[in-house]
This record gives sequence, structure tokens and C-alpha cells, in this order.
Amino acid sequence: MSNATLPAPISSGAMRRRALADFWFYFSENRGAVIGLWVFAALVLVAIFAPVLAPHDPAQQFRDALLTPPAWEAGGRSEFLLGTDAIGRDILSRLIYGSQFSLFVGLVVVSIALVAGIALGLIAGFFGGWVDTVIMRVMDVILSFPSLVLALVLVAILGPGLTNAMIAIAVILQPHFARLTRAAVLAEKNREYVIAARLAGASRLRLMFKTILPNCLAPLIVQATLSFSNAILDAAALGFLGMGAQPPTPEWGTMLAEAREFILRAWWVVTFPGLAILITVLAINLIGDGLRDALDPKLKRS
Repeated sequence: MSNATLPAPISSGAMRRRALADFWFYFSENRGAVIGLWVFAALVLVAIFAPVLAPHDPAQQFRDALLTPPAWEAGGRSEFLLGTDAIGRDILSRLIYGSQFSLFVGLVVVSIALVAGIALGLIAGFFGGWVDTVIMRVMDVILSFPSLVLALVLVAILGPGLTNAMIAIAVILQPHFARLTRAAVLAEKNREYVIAARLAGASRLRLMFKTILPNCLAPLIVQATLSFSNAILDAAALGFLGMGAQPPTPEWGTMLAEAREFILRAWWVVTFPGLAILITVLAINLIGDGLRDALDPKLKRS
């Protein structure tokens, strides 16, 4: 008889390292996603080190430099690289500090929407029946309204301000997570491993959160990334309409709102906040595309 030894079992750490390597391989296949990741990483660093990077206090007013053009234009000044606004505040400093608000809004809104949506979707998909019907009809009602209109109504009820704007945006985003979670739970709850766990005596909570939920995370991660960019856009839109962050907060949408009347004679006061929103949202969406490619097995090439 052969004395051949059996291969050594693969450790959990090695499996995790291999899974991470596979994930990065498929993610890096998408060049746009890698670029978006670098841009987003730079934005995070800018937000973290804003007090160091900003040349001026974002609320400081220079009365001798009202609507000063960027440094490379005639009349520009070197201490105001991107120019100043109508009351003499440095635009570059306000953009740098504005990145903190945008990332904070995206993180808080997605966290609230993700937790609420997953909980509701798990309950609806796992229990079914009238519970499923009630939860899904409420989600359908929320989705039947244009998102920005519903956000405006909620902020009008709660009162203008960044906190209330985040609550409103979270409410309009969480149905997407609830529907995704429900669909994934319906596809997973009758599989063999779930039935085996149920026969082994696992409680309902353990079945929902320990057995089923980990196998439903891939589409939720992609949706969370896309919702992050939607949250930044909606917060900027509410700020532009005067229902989000209030002056003198250096939030990008609020900066656009304050610059509306100077669009024709001071292009820089609207162009740079608009570009900041555009670049940030584009980078996050590109990351979402890369995550979809890396996490969806149907899109992985052999």
C-alpha cells in the first residue's frame, strides 16, 4: 500500500489571503476603479489633514480681496490660489474643509440606510406573509416619490440643517437596501445549508444574521458604494436649495448656493465647488463598478 501523505489542510488565514488576492485581481482589472480608488484615497487624506493643508481659516473674511480671481488670472493673488468669494473667503480652504462634510454625510447616511434596510429586508424575506407585504408596500410608497422631492418634504417637516438633511436622505435611500436584502434572503433561505442549520436547532436570529446575511453582502456592498455618491449629491442639492447645511458652513452645495448671483462675473465661485462634487461622485461610482466586477461571480472571467 502507498504511504503517500495527505495534503496539509489550508488554514483560514491562507484562505482569507487568497480571497483578498482574488478580489484585488478582479478589482484592478478595471482601470477606472483603480483611478477612482486613488482619487477617493486622496480625498480622504485631504479631509483628515484639512487643518494642515488649508492655507486659511474657511470662515476668515479678507475685506480687501472680495471676488478675487484665481492666482493665474489677471488681478489674482498668490495667497488665494483658487480665488475668493463675495465676502472675501478663500475658496481653496473652503473646498478642503468641505471634503470633511461630504465624507461625513456619505458615511453617516449610508450607515443609517444600510442598517435599517438590512434589518427590514431580513425580516421581510425571512418571515414572509403579511410582514413581508406590509414592509415592501411601505418601501414601494417611499420609492414612488422622486427622491429629491421627498427629501425636501422631510427636511421641511424636520427643519433645515445638515443633521435633518442626513436623516431625510437616509430615509429615501434605505428602500434600495431593503429590497436587495429581501431578494437575497428569498434566494438563500431554502438552500441546504440554511435547512441544515435550522434542523440543528439554530435560532431565528442566528439563521438571519449568522447563516443567511453573510451570503447576501456582495450586492449590498456595491449598493452602499453607489448610495455613498448619491448621498453626497443629494446633500449638495439640499444645500444648494437652502435646506441642507446652513451658511457659513463650508459645504460644497452651500457654496454653490451662495455663489448663484455671481455666476456671470465670477466663474470660479461656482466652477470649483461644482468640480469638487463631480470628481468625488465620479470617483466613488468608478469604485462601485470595480466592486461589482470583483464581487459578482458572473462577471469574473476565468
